[in-house]
Amino acid sequence: MSRRLMPSMTALQCFEAAARHLSFTRAAQELHLTQSAVSKQVAQLEDLLRHPLFQRVRRRLQLTPAGALYLAEVNKILTQIDMSSRYILSYGAETEVLRVATQPTFGARWLIPALKGFGKQYPQIHLEISNALEPFDLSQSRADIAFFFGQGTWPGATCLALFDEEVVPVCAPEWLAEHPMTQPADLTGVVLLQCTSRPEAWHEWFLAQQLHSPNSYHGPRFDTFYMCIHAAVAGCGMALIPRYLVEEELASGKLVAPVPAAMPSAGSHFIAYSEHAAQVPKVKCFVQWILERAGSGCATAGQVIPKHPG
Repeated sequence: MSRRLMPSMTALQCFEAAARHLSFTRAAQELHLTQSAVSKQVAQLEDLLRHPLFQRVRRRLQLTPAGALYLAEVNKILTQIDMSSRYILSYGAETEVLRVATQPTFGARWLIPALKGFGKQYPQIHLEISNALEPFDLSQSRADIAFFFGQGTWPGATCLALFDEEVVPVCAPEWLAEHPMTQPADLTGVVLLQCTSRPEAWHEWFLAQQLHSPNSYHGPRFDTFYMCIHAAVAGCGMALIPRYLVEEELASGKLVAPVPAAMPSAGSHFIAYSEHAAQVPKVKCFVQWILERAGSGCATAGQVIPKHPG
């Protein structure tokens, strides 16, 4: 294996400070070094990289094109080191990190409320929750747990059902006043808000109502249900949203469901984890907690739990 081209951390810090101040003297003051020490570190870095990083123009220090390019990379490195160090600093010796991936709207509307009290009961488990719009390999990713909607199959993973859902057409009251409707057929000619993760949703909904709409695939398209919900509240059109995600807006009157035509979705919500992690204590604790909040403490892989209350 070839030798790594590895500048010292001191050299990178000296270069970054000098580039930020455009002054070796001010960089030295900031780093509590002598001006000659900073200059020497930068010179050694230039020798290593075989490119000048600074030039003097009318006795003023300026970055060369190579220096400006290198500064952007060095900033990324120093920022990552700082974040990683603070990351470790924030944990005690007994803390275990559990990385959880979730769809954005599900995470905000269902998962986060369901986690209330988890930290108190399991103070040794530190949760790191991130959004995941695209499928990924659980065994190769940094996530220990993943939530997804579908048929309960994920290669190399154990999938436990949480709950079913039903979708319902919703819109803003003001938008409804401009587009009066009472029957499913009234939706065939209105603006339909589309969610990228459910491209067939409106088409399937019209089929369930025994209707055909040439516009079932047309309309503004959004990456997440969260964006669809806000677009509907803003009066951009009619959205087809899982009912549990819009309970808050329906209760407050921000959204209404003018057409009594809810439809069960062709899938369920699942929690998944890599097969080899089944007996990992932090995974077992988290899964048990989630299953209890979803309505069952003894779900098995592939089991579809009754619909989420409400």
